[in-house]
Amino acid sequence: MSEKRHSGRVSTKTPIEDEIVHLRGLNLKGLRSRWQSVFQRPPPGHLPRHLLFAIIAYRIQADRLGDLDHETRQVLDRTDAKSTGVKMSARLVSFDQKRIELTPGTVLVREWDRRSQRVIVMADGFAWNGQTYDSLSKIAFAITGTKWNGPRFFGLRDKEDRLDAGARS
Repeated sequence: MSEKRHSGRVSTKTPIEDEIVHLRGLNLKGLRSRWQSVFQRPPPGHLPRHLLFAIIAYRIQADRLGDLDHETRQVLDRTDAKSTGVKMSARLVSFDQKRIELTPGTVLVREWDRRSQRVIVMADGFAWNGQTYDSLSKIAFAITGTKWNGPRFFGLRDKEDRLDAGARS
């Protein structure tokens, strides 16, 4: 199927999707064996099949595509295990909103009126329909004819999550 590296993890020659499909087909014994090869230690005996699968699949993807960055790990580490889901959700929403950073070359896609609208993030603004705009809100207005919060229109913010977080914290 694929070559193993010195760490015991599978090399990048097999596409991630194929590895996940293969994992999905393994029984409990097969997943425990795969855990051993990925993590170089035996799996915890109490973990059921679905958690073994999820953890191994995450590790495979994180090894290839990159794991959580340092800041995200810090937020999660500082979160009290007794925190309510709502409190944790509010903290993560706040953290995400501060982090939205669009790098030049990113393409934002939104369907409006059964047409796909594509916006390219540029160093000095946003390109849409052959023109450059200085804000996503101006593009959202050009597309819809009504005032919109541009980041919300393109799915970079979720109004309900923000309102819930503010009301319950």
